[in-house]
Amino acid sequence: MARALVVGANGFIGSYLVDALVTAGFDVTAFDRFSSRMPAFNSDGVRIIAGDFLNRADIQNAVQGQDFVFHFLSTTTPASAQADPTLDIRTNIEPTVQLLEAAVSAGVKRFFFASTGGAIYGDQGKTSLAETDLTFPVSPYAIGKLAVENYLNYFSTVSDLSTVALRISNPYGAGQPLHKKQGLIPIAIRQALRGQPVIQYGDGSMIRDYIYIQDLVSMISTIALSTPKYSVYNLGSGSGTSVTEVIDSISLALDLPIKTEIQQTPPTFISKVVLDISRFSSEFGTPMFTPLSEGIQLTVDAMKSSH
Repeated sequence: MARALVVGANGFIGSYLVDALVTAGFDVTAFDRFSSRMPAFNSDGVRIIAGDFLNRADIQNAVQGQDFVFHFLSTTTPASAQADPTLDIRTNIEPTVQLLEAAVSAGVKRFFFASTGGAIYGDQGKTSLAETDLTFPVSPYAIGKLAVENYLNYFSTVSDLSTVALRISNPYGAGQPLHKKQGLIPIAIRQALRGQPVIQYGDGSMIRDYIYIQDLVSMISTIALSTPKYSVYNLGSGSGTSVTEVIDSISLALDLPIKTEIQQTPPTFISKVVLDISRFSSEFGTPMFTPLSEGIQLTVDAMKSSH
């Protein structure tokens, strides 16, 4: 049984990934601070290591004996990285390099990194973006992700560590943190339930590629169960939805009108991001995706029950 360490195991994607990897047959170790709440994953038999990502000794301890490492922890959001670019360098890039060093020393076979599938490409005006397209990150968050991808390439070149960057689009679903200023869908649902307006940047035509969380972790575990051919994969639904369409879907699911507060679009925002997932589909088969309206309804129902 392959041993897999999930760094950031109590986060939104990480907790779902723990469950998906257990289901796929991995022996899973969950690393996170676990300071404020119980484990967000549901699986039994998961080894839990409470540690600090910024503590080199904690990281070195966690990677011992592991075959795979899934690095799904981020200390910043796009907004916080933009507010303090050096924070992203100090608390994301530098510790990730230390994690890669520890993984090499521990004899880890494969290292998966949660990169970004939108901001890393920049605004290229294309119908969809493929892994072979050039990268033009303009935000500190995306610049940091690309820097880590380049370090993945470095470590895979100088060692036996196989590395895979997962360029993830816009995941959503139950359990997404509501206190962070990230994720249109959970924020809009929260604001609507409170009777408060949703901040909308620009005219609502901004397009993103939304993927339901269960669909995303299914794609990740599919890659993990194989010997992937490539070092970079786009992970998204392959289709785009405008902000206006998302807000309309949430309004329908809640059966509530949603008020919007229009604000100027930040200069680092990209007008359109749709991922080309043909690399994944050609290697692993075309995934079955949860329709956005259905995924939003599931998310709304879960948030209502916990509200």
